Amino acid sequence: QVQLVETGGGLVQAGGSLRLSCAASGGTLSNYFMGWFRQASGKEREFVAAISRFGSTTYYADSVKGRFTISRDNAKNTVALQMNSLKPDDAAVYYCAADLGGSGTYYYRDDEYPYWGQGTPVTVSS
Repeated sequence: QVQLVETGGGLVQAGGSLRLSCAASGGTLSNYFMGWFRQASGKEREFVAAISRFGSTTYYADSVKGRFTISRDNAKNTVALQMNSLKPDDAAVYYCAADLGGSGTYYYRDDEYPYWGQGTPVTVSS
């Protein structure tokens, strides 16, 4: 089964950018529908973005649309989340998630993804 490791989190000023990366091992990334979720302190985990197995289709939460971009490189077994124009409300722990063979019908539901990374924290100062 696939193992996921997120990197790239950190502290950034409001309006700044960060690029998160998710490295996958133990599986062929192209077999997995991939998603990014986040969980802010005291809040439930929420959907951020998702991408189909070969990158042809992407999905975004309304709150990040136009600011965040999800991408994948199956040859390098990585999925990235480029985050621009960051706001204090974007502060959270960001998680990469994978669904083997998933079609993405319920891409926004965290229970659709059996495999998760450990998360990487993002802090946005105002």
